[in-house]
Amino acid sequence: MRRFTVAAAIGVVAASVPVAPAFAADAAAGKAKVQSACQVCHGLDGIAKIPDAPNLAGESAIYIAKQLKAFKSGERRHQQMSIIASGLSDEDIANLAAWYASLKVTVELPP
Repeated sequence: MRRFTVAAAIGVVAASVPVAPAFAADAAAGKAKVQSACQVCHGLDGIAKIPDAPNLAGESAIYIAKQLKAFKSGERRHQQMSIIASGLSDEDIANLAAWYASLKVTVELPP
C-alpha cells in the first residue's frame, strides 16, 4: 500500500509540472504579430494608445501568455480581446509575450 501511495504522489506531482512548449519564443516574430494585430490598442512600444487598453511594455511574459490564453479559452472575456485571441496559436501567444516582456520600462519619480 505504501508503494502505491508514493507512486500516486509522484504521478500527481509530475502531472502538475508545466511542460515546455515545443518551440522557443521569438520576440522578433512577436513584434511582427504586434504590428499586424496589437499595436492599434497596445502600441508597438507596449504603451497603450487608447484609454481602456493596458500598457504591456515590460510585463512578465508568463502573465501576458496566461491572459491571452484566458481570452482565447473564454475563461476571461472582453469584446475585442476575445475575438483577437481566438485566432492566436500557442506559438503566437508565446512570441507576443516575449516581445512585450523584452521592452524595457523606466520610471522617473517626481521631484
